[in-house]
Order: sequence, then C-alpha cells, then structure tokens
Amino acid sequence: MIAKLTGLVDSTGEDYVIIDVGGVGYSVFCSIRTLNMLTAATGTVSVMIETHVREDHIHLYGFADEAERAWFKLLTTVQGVGAKVCLAILSVLSPDHLVQAIAAQDQAAVTQAPGVGPKLATRILSELKDKVGGIALGSTTATLEGEVAQAEGGNQFANDAVSALVNLGYGRSDAFRVVHQAAAKLGADASVEVLIKDGLSELSAHG
Repeated sequence: MIAKLTGLVDSTGEDYVIIDVGGVGYSVFCSIRTLNMLTAATGTVSVMIETHVREDHIHLYGFADEAERAWFKLLTTVQGVGAKVCLAILSVLSPDHLVQAIAAQDQAAVTQAPGVGPKLATRILSELKDKVGGIALGSTTATLEGEVAQAEGGNQFANDAVSALVNLGYGRSDAFRVVHQAAAKLGADASVEVLIKDGLSELSAHG
C-alpha cells in the first residue's frame, strides 16, 4: 500500500499530477490546494498518499500534508461523500477553514464545493461535528470539540452577535471566528454591541 511518494513533478492536469519516482510515473489525484503547491515547487516534492483499491482500478490520492489527508479520510465517512467530492471540498476549504465551518455549522461555506448541495452540506456538518475530536493543522492543533462546545454552550450575546454579522453580509465562519475571539478576550459578560463592534474591527482589519 502506497502511503507517500517523493519524486519530481512530470506533468499536471485539472485534478491530477504525475510524479516521476525513479523513472516510474504515478498518477495522483489532488485538491487544487495541493496541485498549486506542487506546481509552484522546484526540485523534489513529497506528497502523502491515500490508496483506494477497487476491482477495476487502483487510485492514488495525494495531499500536501497530513492534516489534509486526515480530513479526506474523515469526509469519506459521510454517506454520499466520495473521493471526488472530498477533493472538491478540500479545494475550496483548507483544513483550518473546515474546522471553522463545522464549528460554525456554516452550510454556505461547504456548498462552495462543486457537487455539494445544501442537503449534503447539512449532513457533512452534522456528522463531522460529532465524529471529529482534534486534528493537527500545521503548527497548531485545532480541537473542534472545544469550538463546538463554545458555540453551543456560549452565552446568547455571542450567538446574537454572530447572527448580526451574518445579516450584515459576512460569512458565518468568519463571523463565528471573530465573535468568539472577542468573547474570549473581553469576557463572558461582553454585550452584543461590544462583540459586534470588536468583530467588525477585526473583519475590517483583515478584509
């Protein structure tokens, strides 16, 4: 079972890369995120591999890092989410953004991926909220259980502030992130108005 490939990029297509490993070319399906990384690289590259063996084919799926591969494996546990849909989701949402989307139950973020409609997005958000514990994301470890607990058990002021920012046109994931950052900084007694003001300031600074 192939778990990792190290070699040279021979060529790329819309959703795949051919990696030359010692003169043997391996066709590897990837997300746009991983393809962009490989296209920009010079010299030897390494990709994490998930091997799918079927009666009529063997497919290799490649990932820029272990976090992306972990999300691929987790997403495929959801009914109706095959490898192609997984790569589509990972093409529009990085592992960090997936954590935010699931914690915020942000259906709009997930439906950005081709092939993911509102019904499937709702199923993904619901099932993964209960399944995932913690996933390493680069240099940090994002614990989704803590994010979800904050969203569900947090004060009503934070929830109202998130809704207000969404009504102003901001994405639910972004609104969720800045409001809960503000709540952690300002304390549980911070008013809706104060949370909205701080959240708007943060969104404007990075917007």
